[in-house]
Amino acid sequence: MNVQEEIKSLPLFGIPRLLPYIRKYIPKIVFMILLGFISSLIDSASPLFNRYALDNFVAKGTLEGMSVFLAVYFSLLVLYVIENFVCTYMCGQVEMCVDRDLRNRAFDHLQELSFSYFNQNNVGYIHARVMSDTGKIGVMVAWRLMDIVWNGSYVLCVVIMMFALNWKLALMVSVLVPVVALLIMFFQKKLVVVNRSIRELNSTITGDLNEGIIGAKTIKALAVEDRIMDDFRHDTDKMRRTSVRASRYSALFTSSVTMMSSAALAIVLWCGGYITMQGVIHIGTLAVFLTYALNLMEPIQWIILTVSEMIMTQVNIERLTRLLDTESGVTDTPEVIEKYGDTFHPKKENWEPLHGDVEFKDVSFHYPDGEEYVLEHFDLEVKQGTNVAIVGETGAGKSTLVNLVCRFYEPTTGQVLIDGRDVRERSQLWLHSNIGYVLQTPHLFSGTIRENLRYGKPDATDDQIWEALRLVSADGIVRRMEKQLDCNVGEGGDMLSTGEKQLLSFARALLADPRILVLDEATSSVDTVTEKAIQDAISTVTRGRTSFVIAHRLSTIVGADIILVVDDGHIVEQGTHSDLMSRRGVYHSLFTRQYEELAWDHISLLQ
Repeated sequence: MNVQEEIKSLPLFGIPRLLPYIRKYIPKIVFMILLGFISSLIDSASPLFNRYALDNFVAKGTLEGMSVFLAVYFSLLVLYVIENFVCTYMCGQVEMCVDRDLRNRAFDHLQELSFSYFNQNNVGYIHARVMSDTGKIGVMVAWRLMDIVWNGSYVLCVVIMMFALNWKLALMVSVLVPVVALLIMFFQKKLVVVNRSIRELNSTITGDLNEGIIGAKTIKALAVEDRIMDDFRHDTDKMRRTSVRASRYSALFTSSVTMMSSAALAIVLWCGGYITMQGVIHIGTLAVFLTYALNLMEPIQWIILTVSEMIMTQVNIERLTRLLDTESGVTDTPEVIEKYGDTFHPKKENWEPLHGDVEFKDVSFHYPDGEEYVLEHFDLEVKQGTNVAIVGETGAGKSTLVNLVCRFYEPTTGQVLIDGRDVRERSQLWLHSNIGYVLQTPHLFSGTIRENLRYGKPDATDDQIWEALRLVSADGIVRRMEKQLDCNVGEGGDMLSTGEKQLLSFARALLADPRILVLDEATSSVDTVTEKAIQDAISTVTRGRTSFVIAHRLSTIVGADIILVVDDGHIVEQGTHSDLMSRRGVYHSLFTRQYEELAWDHISLLQ
């Protein structure tokens, strides 16, 4: 769907789609609109005080009634200041509250979505929906709505007052209004197109800069500095040309509106001055018309600019509501939620203990964004406490298998049973709370080591944390750090090495004391000495637990209870290491090939 189609699909600036999220702020918004109307009424009526002063004090040369005049004038001024303060405060409050509520709702919804959504949408897209789009919607609901109300009511009040004072002079000034409106719409259309190009170019330049910094080592290794610089200069030069064109349109736009304001002023001075000399109107009325002529064009400009911005904000509304309307690929049934609770309101008192029996019954699966089956008619039975290793070529279906165990995806057909019951008969949170998952690419949250490990068990004591670290041979690493458990790991754990992050993520999983443990290439980022220590720890912590180990280094899974060799979504071999090696089949080929590659690497190092 392109921008124009998205805009057409959202009537009334998309506000009906926002009603469920802004309904509780409607009383405040209505009050804001009322205050905006009162403010514009006071603004449009202010020149009438000048008229009264000129006609009754200056022209007559008397100060009689001045005290009453000043009292009324200053009372109105105080009312205006108070009203303006309250209105501004409420606009800011509504903006921040709507922004906060939409972001919270979007973030909460993201926690409920399955892995498929994150596979199909990149981080930048999701980030823009939650941060940028919600911010623009908050501004629209509060400030842009107020701009429309204030400027619209001001223009209406001014036109009514001008016609009430002298309809002929008012008609002459009003003739310029549609001309100004057409000029504004013409230039605004040009500026929208150019500014959109500027935003796109700015994103491209930011991306170029980001790649230039992050990929500095690769750029120097490939000796492509000149090409990278040429690309960057090409984009910045295009940005300069586009920005100059935008400045030219903006200058013409501002000059045209100023010219129309001057024309309106000239009409009032010429015609108004003449009829004032004829005694048709008083000098005070002429002064009011001069003020209105100067001030009338700017609100018209703001109305058109604001309407244009609100129309563009409809795209932000469409994108955000599309996210909020997205249904998770994995959902609990109403009956399951009623008994076990949902992600944010668990009913743990109804949770049964998980033992660890896992069974695949005629499972076939393809990813939501694909049609080719990754698993077909897959059957497997794993008893509690079994250490299962899964090996195979890339794309064979290894990670898919454990993702189905963890219920990150639903099987296309067939059943996955935990303790003899379909996983869909219990809540996702119940299952995930009993699974420890260590990813190939470790991720740590910003904060301290202690805070990161407690994600596995929020009430864990320091002794329990140190024990988990000891089991994965990470206690020595942490003790060498200056602040030990209070050491900050940085954003994404970037203050630690990849191996250190992997060890900490492993300790975090163990601290949760899971009944099912999943290790997805969990030792791929550590050295051989640390790997041996982890293998010793694994043999201890997996005792009595069901564990699935996806391994690239086949030497790490020789002690597994059962090794599954997966190829093209099917188990082609299974058994212990010695059994499979004696068969001299696929596993034997994989193992010996990897052993030979490792041997050649050692020979190369010695040479």
